[in-house]
Amino acid sequence: MIYEENKLELHYYEPAEKRHETPICLVYALVNRPYILDLQPDRSVIGQLLDAGFEVYLIDWGEPSRLDTTLGLEDYVCRYLDNCVSVITDRSTVDSVHLLGYCMGGSLALMYTARFQQQVRTLSLMATPVVFDDTGGLLERWAQFYDPEVVAETYGNVPAELLAAQFAMMEPVENLLTKYVQFFEKLDDEAFVEMFARMERWTWDGVDVAGQAFTEFVDDVYRNNDLIAGEITLCGECVDPADVDVPLLQIVGQYDHIVPPASSEVLNDVVASEDERLITFSAGHIGISVSERAHEQLWPEVCRWLAQRDVFVPEESTET
Repeated sequence: MIYEENKLELHYYEPAEKRHETPICLVYALVNRPYILDLQPDRSVIGQLLDAGFEVYLIDWGEPSRLDTTLGLEDYVCRYLDNCVSVITDRSTVDSVHLLGYCMGGSLALMYTARFQQQVRTLSLMATPVVFDDTGGLLERWAQFYDPEVVAETYGNVPAELLAAQFAMMEPVENLLTKYVQFFEKLDDEAFVEMFARMERWTWDGVDVAGQAFTEFVDDVYRNNDLIAGEITLCGECVDPADVDVPLLQIVGQYDHIVPPASSEVLNDVVASEDERLITFSAGHIGISVSERAHEQLWPEVCRWLAQRDVFVPEESTET
């Protein structure tokens, strides 16, 4: 850990051989814990980026206390994320970072890029919710009847257990029956059992979400589609995805039931950048980060895309 602020921790991962000038800043969701990006050696997004020669920084938002219920999106984007980027650029002596956001973290990274574009070299988004009109997702249906303010007023911070149960009920048969049947059928497969145990631990190892941030995200992003419309105001200015003019890479899961592809794909047509790419990968919401096929096919391609938009560091310049 190289920096902390309130509950936030910024972690640094050093590559064995630095081959690229610009570091990568991983922005995870406020829900769950970010170690899904480093689940085990052969299923590690962080490991892939390090092997490609990038310095990697990971933001762990931590778990809000009762004192943090009023933290809103502006706090996370304009204060916490901006402070982390400043620490990274100062420490690595660069002017900008590669931002890589996952799920809700991708939405925060998009907001940040629209507001502080000069600090961002490229923007990469994984399974990122951007729009929710007729996308076919269950969360879109829930948002029509779900009152986040009542939840926040009741609990203060939205409990991790409540969120985990809601996500599990999006595919109840798979999450509460099928996967456990599969587990017992493969008890003799040690590698499968180890991976299953790690995934189960992560799935139920959630964190509470600050009530204000939760309310704003559900209302502004899910219910009102204010993000794609450029109508969210942060730091006194509207953040408009149409203003984003940095290279954009979007990774969507073809079978993502949490953030359907249609929730993300429209962004590529909205941004100002002409350097934009969409990768639709045959996986679900979590599979794009932990599946064996993703690490064989997807992440080497992501690393190549980032490398092509960076400055190569000659070997002799890394010697001490």
